[in-house]
Parts: sequence; C-alpha cells; structure tokens
Amino acid sequence: MLESTEHALFRRIAREQAACRAPSLVAAVVRDGEIVWSGGRGRVGGETPGTDVQYRLGSITKTLVATAVMRLRDEGRLDLNDPLEKHVPGTPFGSVTVAQLLSHTSGLTAESPGQWWERTPGADWDALVSSLDVGATKHRPGARFHYSNVGYGVLGELLARHRGKSWLAVLEEEVLGPLGMSRTTPHPAGSHAEGFAVHPFADVLLPEPSPDAGAMAPAGQLWSTANDLGRWTAFLGGATGEVLAPSTLEEMRTMVTVDDGEVWTTGFGLGLMLVRYQGRRLAGHTGSMPGFLAVTLADPAAGTGALVLVNSTAGVGITQLCLDLITMTDELEPRVPAEWLPSAVDPGLLALTGLWHWGPTPYHLRIQGDGLLLLAPVEGGGRGSRFAATGQDTYRGLDGYYAGETLEVGRNAEGVATHLDLATFLFTRTPYDPAAPVPGGVEGWR
Repeated sequence: MLESTEHALFRRIAREQAACRAPSLVAAVVRDGEIVWSGGRGRVGGETPGTDVQYRLGSITKTLVATAVMRLRDEGRLDLNDPLEKHVPGTPFGSVTVAQLLSHTSGLTAESPGQWWERTPGADWDALVSSLDVGATKHRPGARFHYSNVGYGVLGELLARHRGKSWLAVLEEEVLGPLGMSRTTPHPAGSHAEGFAVHPFADVLLPEPSPDAGAMAPAGQLWSTANDLGRWTAFLGGATGEVLAPSTLEEMRTMVTVDDGEVWTTGFGLGLMLVRYQGRRLAGHTGSMPGFLAVTLADPAAGTGALVLVNSTAGVGITQLCLDLITMTDELEPRVPAEWLPSAVDPGLLALTGLWHWGPTPYHLRIQGDGLLLLAPVEGGGRGSRFAATGQDTYRGLDGYYAGETLEVGRNAEGVATHLDLATFLFTRTPYDPAAPVPGGVEGWR
C-alpha cells in the first residue's frame, strides 16, 4: 500500500491504543483474500506484537462453529428447520430449531446457570444440559433476537454427535486445516498475549484467567493470530475455497433478525453478525472474553475487510476501529473498476431481453455479466430480482421480492416467447397483450 495510507492506518490504531489504554493491539486490513497491511501497538513480552502473536477470539469462535453446521446442512444431514430434539434428544428445549440456534432467535438464556462461565472451569455436556432443566427458555422461540452463548454450546454438541468427534476436532479437520489456520487453537500455544483488565482509575493491570469452558467452549474458546484471522476475514468476504459453497456463505450473510431497532445498523444472519455502515453491508463477528477483545468484518461488495485483536477486557472501541480501517483503506486507495469485456450469450436467451410489461408497468429484462437475468422496473424501485437458470425456460429468483420463486417462459406454437409467468404474475411484451393468457381476459383499451 502507499506509504501515506500505511501511516494513516497506523496512526488510527496508535490513537486507539493510547486513548483506550490497551496493553497491546494488533490490526490488519484484508483485500482480495490477503492481508495488505498490518500494524501493532503496545507490548507483548516486551515487544511490539506482530501478526503471529495469539489473542483470544471469544465469540468469533461461533462463526467457525456455524460454518461447520452449515456443512452438515449442505451434506443433507440436517435441515435448518429441524427441531433440536431430532439431533440432540433429551434436552428441555428440544423444540427450538437449528436455524434459531444459529441466529440467536431460539429464546434460550444468554449464559449458562451457575458461576460466571467465562472465568471458571467449564463442565461437560451432561452437567450443562442438566443445569438448564428449569427456566432455560427466556422468550418464545422465533419471537425476537436474544443473544445466547448457551445456544452455541448446544450447536457444539450437535456437531460432535453428527461427526463422532469433538466440536474442536471437527473444526480442525473441516475448517481450520483447509484454510491454513494452523495457529488457531483452544489454548495459547507459542507466542501469545496475556489477558488483562485495566483499572478504570489507574494505569495498572489485573491478569485475567483463561480456563477451559468445557461444554460452553464452542461459544468462545479459541485463540488465534492476525495471520489466521486474516484468512478467516477473507473467507467471510467470499474466499471460501473448498470449505463452503459461496451460495451457503451468502445465506449465512443474509439478515435473519435485527438487533437494534427499526432502522437497523446491526443484526444477525446464520452465525454471522451483520453491520450496516455508511452504505456498506458487512459481515463478521465481535469477540469478548475476560482479558480480550476481537473483531473481524468484511465488505463482500468492496472486497475489503479488517480485523482487530486486543488483550484488554473492556474499553477499546474495536468495532468502530475495524470499520474505520476498512473505510480509510477504500477512501485512500480506491479500487479501479474491473475492465469490462464482452461475453458470449446464447442467442435464444438474448431474444428474451428487452421490454416486458407487468400489467401497464414497463420492466427491462437484462443479462448480467455473470450470466444471471435481471428483471427490474424501467423507472427503478419496485419489485426487481435476479434469476438463475434451473432448466429449459425456467429460472429461480435469487433476491428481492421474487427470491425463491419460479419464472417460466411461455412460448407460442412457433417457439416465440409471448409471456413470462412469474409466481402467477404475467409479463407481456405489450401491456396486457391479448396474445398471452392474461387472467381475467383483455377486452381492449378504450
């Protein structure tokens, strides 16, 4: 990156570390699947921390667990609408669905009963589920967003039962290994930062404990480095490799529930936190465990992401810092648009493009560069959607009002397209074309 850009990014993390009194801080910017800038501030073992120093990820662990669950779905081993009882029988909350657990809409309690689980050694699954026998459900399943660490302890058990190995072994084999995240571990290994609480009224530190969370570990156990988290940030931005189908990642990044009111700025998809900021839609997650804060966010549209790792219990604005690093990078070094090149199109498909009408409203049908069809009102707004081919003259809606709906091309005896049938709505070449099977009939204009 340009020297001036690097200086601006470094100054931003330096200001955050000093103003918020972070013992140490590491940050990085990811573009096109790679770390393009990184910086550290503060001290770990007397030295400025680099990208191979481990910090605790906290709840970013949940995004990895969610990915492994989605792999089960893609293999046909479960349906997101399945009740938990089908996969983990015997719990007092077996009616909640897999999707509700992933999106924090199950209504389950936020924390496990007993002592503060993040600062005390965790028990096994049997002990956890027995502690939830009474009062585990705080809200009607599906009624609202209610963040639940317990829900991800449950999903870890679901993974273990399906794969016949621990949730951690599943992640190591199916996610961490394939992505080259070799420095992501359940406990610190090699160079790592110690977790601290910073006194609110004096510049002194209190070491924080980091016990094994037991059955609650899938909610926030993992440690990682900026190098490894950079790979995960790239994954969230779309570089899924062989780990997950891009369409599945897109499903995870789709809003399920809003966290903060009518005009949302944060919400959740399937295992991923979603953030709307200055016209961007970003996906990722924050993490917090005693002694540590972490965040990763990626903007798939811009191809830019960032991450921040801090060894402080509280007080550092990691999310805003992460957003600032992404915004500054794209403002100081804006991307050059990809070069446009013509592409081959099936002549039969080309004949479908152009002007169509839904009743009296004109629409345009276009072929995009990715081969998808875009049907949208001529004057903008309204019900526009993209469509992907599913067969001869049939297409499935990918987004917007018609997501999941079927578009079929109607033809006359000569094979000429006369109308488009979209979820029973007919689009014709002229408004209410009498040559098309318009329901209710067409008497003529007068």
